Amino acid sequence: MMKHRNSIFFALLAALVFAVPAAAQGSSFTSSDVEYGFELPDERWKMTVKPSATTPNVEYVFGDRTDGHLEVRRLALPPRAIVSDLIREEEQKLQFQPGYVAGKEEQFGGFLKGAVFNFEFVRAGRPMGGRYYFLRSNDSTVYVLRFTGFRDRLKSIRNQTDSIARTFNVKKK
Repeated sequence: MMKHRNSIFFALLAALVFAVPAAAQGSSFTSSDVEYGFELPDERWKMTVKPSATTPNVEYVFGDRTDGHLEVRRLALPPRAIVSDLIREEEQKLQFQPGYVAGKEEQFGGFLKGAVFNFEFVRAGRPMGGRYYFLRSNDSTVYVLRFTGFRDRLKSIRNQTDSIARTFNVKKK
């Protein structure tokens, strides 16, 4: 009887171990309308705004917009400016949100190098969080990956936001 229970236990355990990676498979984002691409680590990321030749921005949500929302934007970097200058400009816009609390700026690297900026704010009485990745493409271009969502939910998918930012890359021409 004990042997039978053990074999059932191990069969169930094996089924779980092999089922989890299949459910967590992601996909790639690429489009002929933009010069960048990235990997989505989980199939729950769904595109909500598709880029076009006139609007080269893309947006994704992780299940629900409040669980995780991603906007990709391209910013021009003025001559002799550094990524920290762009972070300060973004922070000046964000500081007027209710309950805004700035986090710290950290260096970040993947295919592109840059910095990440964390912050918190309140929306409709709920604690929200933001994690913006500023990735330098060249001397004059920075891509911003703007992740927002409920503070706790955004923290719980930080490994995914980091993964998306690490795989973000500009296509070779």
